[in-house]
Amino acid sequence: MSNFVLSPDADEDVFQIWAYLFRRAGLEIANRIESELYDKFEALAKMPSQGHRRPDLTQAPVLFFALYQYLIVYRAKTPLEIVRVIHGRRNVERILKTT
Repeated sequence: MSNFVLSPDADEDVFQIWAYLFRRAGLEIANRIESELYDKFEALAKMPSQGHRRPDLTQAPVLFFALYQYLIVYRAKTPLEIVRVIHGRRNVERILKTT
């Protein structure tokens, strides 16, 4: 059993990342990055203090952790809640206002 849950938005984010990578880089890369994201979700669940606040992006009680060009946005609770997984070039502040 996982020590984390994905919000519906985060689940969709991971799928969209996989689909984009599949189209651009192929199945092997898409699967590898998806696997690394899930490994990092597990690691964050074990040690949620790895993240940091970003008051420049949101006042919400969430933490951020970067993996490659993606920002994993999560709530450090039990189970850990993955709120979003957002590419760093997107308008993160705007996206989080709708979450």
